[in-house]
Amino acid sequence: MNPLILSLVVMMMILGTLLVMTSSHWFMAWVGFEMNMMAIIPLFTKEHNPRSTEAATKNFLTQTTASMLLLAAAVTNLVYSGHWTITKLINPTASILMTAALAMKLGLSPFHFWVPEVTQGISLTSGLILLTWQKLAPLSILYMITPSTNTSLLMTMSLMSIAIGGWGGLNQTQLRKIMAYSSIAHMGWMISVLAYNPTMALLNLYLYIPMTTTTFMLLMMNLTTTINSLSLVSNKSPLINIIILVMMLSLGGLPPLTGFLPKWLIIQDLMKNNNILLPTTMALLALLSLYFYMRIMYTTSLTMFPTTNNMKIKWQFQNSKKTMHLPPMIIISTMLLPLSPIMTILD
Repeated sequence: MNPLILSLVVMMMILGTLLVMTSSHWFMAWVGFEMNMMAIIPLFTKEHNPRSTEAATKNFLTQTTASMLLLAAAVTNLVYSGHWTITKLINPTASILMTAALAMKLGLSPFHFWVPEVTQGISLTSGLILLTWQKLAPLSILYMITPSTNTSLLMTMSLMSIAIGGWGGLNQTQLRKIMAYSSIAHMGWMISVLAYNPTMALLNLYLYIPMTTTTFMLLMMNLTTTINSLSLVSNKSPLINIIILVMMLSLGGLPPLTGFLPKWLIIQDLMKNNNILLPTTMALLALLSLYFYMRIMYTTSLTMFPTTNNMKIKWQFQNSKKTMHLPPMIIISTMLLPLSPIMTILD
């Protein structure tokens, strides 16, 4: 892609997200979503192959449907209230429609089917944008309308997302699909605490983005997209292989890594609100995600191929990408748990 066009597309994507996050008018928020959607499609189809075209088409159809629901909810609220203000979503029907639209944009269950397929069909760089940056705009709107949303609906969606994120990743060998299911589960954790403590949901987002970004950057650095190719990274760089595995366990929420911190605080916050059954079920379902991360660790570190694999020739190709920015990202993604006493200010 022409660098000038690429910079224009990226700028449009950033401006679309910022427009949504700073807007207080439903129509301007909708315009921001449309700008974001139209800008992300060229990034998805940057590699010209049928898989990326299919992924971009699926993403376009899903986001268009969600935008249509969002605009319908805004118009319904306008009819009953007479204004376009985002924070004054007073009509129950409009609230449910808006929650469904934002859940579709975020990939929450039961609107999650497009996320693994789209992530698998695009490059690692585009997958990173899809699973991190593209979550900011819908979450910012959901954060603003939280007092008007149906708490039971949010809790049901969050529990289903955590379950689907765990079950879906069990049988996968493609790392992009595993990261997609991990994203669905993390979105479920964020939404579960949104009604009780929105600041805690933001903390989860602040930790999820650097963890996912670091993992994707490590995979891009080693050109790794499957568990098989991940197991061969140790031939080239054993240290990088260990760091990738630690990052996977941090995403799974294994203590004493950073990924355990938001889960711990969310469970604590839910139990403070006399909600015992939901956090117990969420903690049990989180074991599913941890299991498939442990399976990756076992496959890549504790097993060896019985015969010589042709993919081992990959060590001959030197990677010229700069990695100076990786050490601080790795530290943030794995070693923040000792700072947890500072998080008490959120209460």
